[in-house]
Amino acid sequence: MVMARRSDLLVCTTLECETKEEMVASMEKAKEEGADLVELHLDSMSFSHISEVEQLLSQRTLPAIVSFRLNSSRKLSGGGECRRSRCLQVLRLAVQLDVEFVEIDLEVALDVGITDFLNERSNSKIIVSSYLNGGRPSKEKLGNLIACQQSTGADVIKLVVDVVYITDVAPLFHMLAHCQVPLIVRAVGDRGLISQLLGPKFGAFLVCGSLGGTSTPGLPPIVSIKQVYKLEHINANTKVFGLISNPVGHSKGPLLHNPAFRHTGYNGIYVPMLVDDIKEFFRVYSGTDFAGFSVGIPHKEAAVECCDEVDPLAKSIGAVNTIIRRPTDGKLVGFNTDCEASITAIEDALIENCLKIQACNLIMKELIASELILSKLEETKERQVANGEASHSSPIAGKVFVLVGAGGAGRALAFGAKNRGARVVIFNRNFERAMALAQAVSGEALPYECLDTFRAENGMILANASAVGMQPNCDQSPVSKVLSLSLSRTHTRNMEALGSYQLVFDAVYTPRNTRLLREAAEVGAVVVSGVEMFVRQALGQFKLFTDGLAPEDFMRHTVLQQF
Repeated sequence: MVMARRSDLLVCTTLECETKEEMVASMEKAKEEGADLVELHLDSMSFSHISEVEQLLSQRTLPAIVSFRLNSSRKLSGGGECRRSRCLQVLRLAVQLDVEFVEIDLEVALDVGITDFLNERSNSKIIVSSYLNGGRPSKEKLGNLIACQQSTGADVIKLVVDVVYITDVAPLFHMLAHCQVPLIVRAVGDRGLISQLLGPKFGAFLVCGSLGGTSTPGLPPIVSIKQVYKLEHINANTKVFGLISNPVGHSKGPLLHNPAFRHTGYNGIYVPMLVDDIKEFFRVYSGTDFAGFSVGIPHKEAAVECCDEVDPLAKSIGAVNTIIRRPTDGKLVGFNTDCEASITAIEDALIENCLKIQACNLIMKELIASELILSKLEETKERQVANGEASHSSPIAGKVFVLVGAGGAGRALAFGAKNRGARVVIFNRNFERAMALAQAVSGEALPYECLDTFRAENGMILANASAVGMQPNCDQSPVSKVLSLSLSRTHTRNMEALGSYQLVFDAVYTPRNTRLLREAAEVGAVVVSGVEMFVRQALGQFKLFTDGLAPEDFMRHTVLQQF
């Protein structure tokens, strides 16, 4: 699939400022970030005379949509009639000044009509807008509302809808695809983000973004629209991929998969999807264009039940992190790329550390000078675990593998460690979940409160598969660096709780260098960032998404740039 570029997509941002000077400055910032036009909410601006609005509109440096909301939170003396009069005054001025778009609330359009606006305009396009708050509008209700908006004679119609669930966005996509006049849609709230990112696939000519690189609920930053998603490449044939998770804001997947799609010429887009009910999500978004999904917290185990088929490894683990909709029959097939990604990252770090120690001690100098060590490392990286059997040459074999977390990622690590011959010990806040997982991998479960004091032997491996330490809680760590032990009423001894671990792995990758990893490095442990697992599992996912090879060098380079 070749990606075509469209030149007619407009990227807009909304400006709500109290003064004319702030409006002008914000407009300049929007222009710098790549916005094609701005929506000026003039109801937010304080002005004593209409001439101030005229000055602003005359000084605009970008094409604009002028709007004046009757339900604005800003108070005007004189009450509702004063607001309505001010609204009509501002909108008529915008038409007289030939502003590109003038937006009129449906309530106003039905009350006073828009014939005068249509007759007075030269080039201005009239938008009739409607805002739906509360409820979950059906296709039928939206269709009736759009018909009412169209009956006013508007050039463009606009729908802004508060959504409760991500599935509430689907009817908006249907309206975009079937509306007979240009339609602007926006789903308000975190779960409405895909209304902007996927809108162009369903025919949207305009998408909205937030200013300043920060996300507004339901709006991606303009810089992301322009640099990460490049929505001008999206069309009706684009395949949709995304991360199903809750929360989802921490995901770096879009930063990796979208450039990789473009690099390989694959017509796809990868978006964050804040999903509450995964079964309902798949019921609603059942089209073949919704082609593949990463699965994150807390859905990895529940996702197994959503699949028509599950890969044997994922089935044994009891968790999937990747789902593909098979093109031939539309069935959902589940996989787990977390397992090999995390375990091989740990194995390779152990082997590389061993080689460094050998080099530092000048042991086997001739062997180091030869290419045998490099050959050994390459053989390790190419090792595959067949049929889930233990690889006895693994550096993990025989070691105590301490696992924190018994969710989807924890299950992948537990089964991977077991298959490599490690002794798995599991800690989880929910002890019953820890026991269930321990039983599945013939391991051991211990109370979470015992994690700091657990010292079965030196040289253990610690793997954090919980969300402890993830943004925004970057100051947290599942294991204390130093533990104070009471020897008597008057004497205590400090013990390095992390000192028994040869290697510490953290599946958390936001931030890249978590508190756990920093403190583990300080006591001399080998540390492996969740970024390495992220890259490896993403490579596996990309191959499944595209039914081809992933551009490994390009994707690794992208991660180094973006993370």
